[in-house]
Amino acid sequence: MKFKDKYLAGEIPFEEIDIYIEAWGNSDETCTLREYLGLNEEEEDVWISDSDEALMELLDSQKK
Repeated sequence: MKFKDKYLAGEIPFEEIDIYIEAWGNSDETCTLREYLGLNEEEEDVWISDSDEALMELLDSQKK
């Protein structure tokens, strides 16, 4: 399961994104960080152009 899926399911706190980023950086994965985290382009754009908090708010709006 990707970070986004686990976060939306309430299985992990948002702060664990840092663990996923580090794991991706230390892996041999050929996918992008966005793909590794399970984010779509809009979510990646908000994260890069705004902040971690903006991404968390966007993801929180998707929680059921």
